[in-house]
Amino acid sequence: QVQLVESGGGLVQAGGSLRLSCTASGSIFRINAMGWYRQAPGKQRELVATINRNGVTDYAESVKGRFTISRHSAMNTVYLQMNSLKPEDTAVYYCNLDDLVRGRNNWGQGTQVTVSS
Repeated sequence: QVQLVESGGGLVQAGGSLRLSCTASGSIFRINAMGWYRQAPGKQRELVATINRNGVTDYAESVKGRFTISRHSAMNTVYLQMNSLKPEDTAVYYCNLDDLVRGRNNWGQGTQVTVSS
């Protein structure tokens, strides 16, 4: 089993910044990719950003230029630097891990990000 522990959420004013962290542990065979998803009240969970084992990144259009995903491979940790936050970024942010053997259905418990206007 894979465990993902997130941290760094909180309350921030519009225009502010937050940095999320997620560390993976447990039965990890080979990490194909890690990423962040978010779910706002009444909405479906959506992709925010991913980074694969080669360092290739992908972002939702709504966060391009504002958010940056990075990783510390040796520590199985992924970060999400969020700048110029907007009220519409308010959501629960979930860390995800795609493992060669364990598959893609590996999720953290979620961390709340609230951006006030």
